[in-house]
Amino acid sequence: MSFYKNFEEYNLKATDDVKEKYSKIIEGVGEDVQREGLVKTPERAAKAMMFLTQGYKQDPVEILKGAMFKEDYDDMVIIKDIELYSLCEHHMLPFFGKAHVAYIPNGHIVGLSKIPRVVDVFARRLQVQERLTHDILECLNNTLKPKGVAVVIEASHMCMMMRGVQKQNSVTTTSGFRGQFEKQETRNEFLKLISSNLS
Repeated sequence: MSFYKNFEEYNLKATDDVKEKYSKIIEGVGEDVQREGLVKTPERAAKAMMFLTQGYKQDPVEILKGAMFKEDYDDMVIIKDIELYSLCEHHMLPFFGKAHVAYIPNGHIVGLSKIPRVVDVFARRLQVQERLTHDILECLNNTLKPKGVAVVIEASHMCMMMRGVQKQNSVTTTSGFRGQFEKQETRNEFLKLISSNLS
């Protein structure tokens, strides 16, 4: 059974276990968990955590395979500015930004909505941005078997903004390329397209 099913239905046992742990955390920082504003906080926080980590119970390969179609198209397909929200595994603080994903089909295309869904599956786990980029790249490459795949992620990390070095304007960019995108000409075309405003 999935930990998180939809916005209102949760695995009650798992949620209760996490709720109890949040109660102890609140007490541990010196707060009164029975104070009016905090009485329901452990439950809310538990449900939020189940939502933010639901990617562990989802299969990105099945998402892609469920919407693959034979098509004689072999030019670049780009989905850019895909919003992403994840949790840094080092401090469990959010990082957020956007992903740009491209692939060059090799006999099959995939439903366009499936690529953002794959991004969400991997983002909704405890992550580091480098592995998130690699996970998305390898999933698309191994499942679609395209002529090439490219992934670029730009994100801001609350673990750098709220604590530690406290650099509010820093943005981290990671990238990965496979197949034809390893050629400089194809890679440059992709980077130019994701940087431009075509509208």
